[in-house]
Amino acid sequence: MQILIYSYNYHPEPIGIAPLMTELAEGLVKRGHSVRVITGMPNYPQRQIYDGYRGKWYVTEEKNGVTIQRSYLRIKSKPNLVDRLLLELSFVFTSIPQALNGWRPDVILLTVPPLMVSLPAALLGCLYDCPVVLNVQDILPEAAIRVGLIRNKWMIRALETLEKFAYRTAHSISVIADGFVENLVKKGVSPSKIRCIPNWVDVNFIRPLPKVNNSWKKANKLDDKFVVLYSGNIALTQGLETVVEAAARLRHIPKIVFAIAGESQALERLEKYCQTCGADNVVLLPLQPREQLPEMLAGADIGLIVQKSNVISFNMPSKIPLLLASGRAIIGSVPASGTAAKAIRKSGGGIVVKPESPEALAAAVMDLYTNPVKTEMLGKTGREFAVERYSFEQALDQYEQLFVDAIANPALDLDILPKFTSSESPLDI
Repeated sequence: MQILIYSYNYHPEPIGIAPLMTELAEGLVKRGHSVRVITGMPNYPQRQIYDGYRGKWYVTEEKNGVTIQRSYLRIKSKPNLVDRLLLELSFVFTSIPQALNGWRPDVILLTVPPLMVSLPAALLGCLYDCPVVLNVQDILPEAAIRVGLIRNKWMIRALETLEKFAYRTAHSISVIADGFVENLVKKGVSPSKIRCIPNWVDVNFIRPLPKVNNSWKKANKLDDKFVVLYSGNIALTQGLETVVEAAARLRHIPKIVFAIAGESQALERLEKYCQTCGADNVVLLPLQPREQLPEMLAGADIGLIVQKSNVISFNMPSKIPLLLASGRAIIGSVPASGTAAKAIRKSGGGIVVKPESPEALAAAVMDLYTNPVKTEMLGKTGREFAVERYSFEQALDQYEQLFVDAIANPALDLDILPKFTSSESPLDI
């Protein structure tokens, strides 16, 4: 197959959807498919264009057999709502020439967010006469509304219309959690159109490693500590203040240390909050390069998943499979009825406590600190579940089959735009 992946984030961005789409694209190439990726200039999570890409409108690269076609983004380091919309619009308009500059795809895989990219994807699906598979990583605009990012009723109505358009024009929709299926069905999407393919983890790369002589612990002077780790995106849906307050409640136990790894601007805000709370047992660290990720996860005794109480069925942390695969116990400070809580409980690899409750989180940490056998058993069970349910090869099989089915059973032909043969690009006309 010739597969076009439309993803705002891609390598070398270290967290979020970028590593997943990179692994998917390269995995498909290894299976003999042709893959090109339409993406923006790398900028996440710092929200600054990386060195080597600044001031450029277009860059085309090749990595591990994948053709990567990048386009200009209008980006601000501290964006307001208007800046976010202009960022999405800049990607919508600048990415189209790149998408048209290459071979005709048999299928398009579109990742959202950002939601607005569904517009050019639908256009390209018509132009190329190929199915569009929508990959939903977060359900927008619901997520932005719940966390208070969007309050204007006209903006909400416009985005809800765009959401319906994305679901309607997609041939198939892949979601990453069962809760997403329920959410979309309630919005009128046919269950037959939806497939649940959880985000994966390379269980050979992320694996249980010894805590003794751990390079990450040595580098951060944590050799003799019981480490409670949060690593990844620090955004409105998380509420890391809960972690800092829980740490403050346990500062009387010198052996327990909380480590938070994230991007620099978010860490600056947390540092001030640590000082306010007197949480001197919190270590703030930069995001680690991907090659050091196994050592960092192995250096932890507990991995944290943190969400605010209103994050229920529109967000599924990609770090859950990572923590399970590392063989470390999880504490989920998440809504009991949410997708994250269901995933943690189903895995048997962690415990779920009340969200936004420093008392509950601190009590759970103490429980595992004082019960090493329980902590080890949770980690072992979680690892077994990750190997069985979250392996990359299993996910790759499912995506490959989804693409085959979409190509074999195309949607109704909307004969409103010109179609091109497999040997033509629209730019050749």
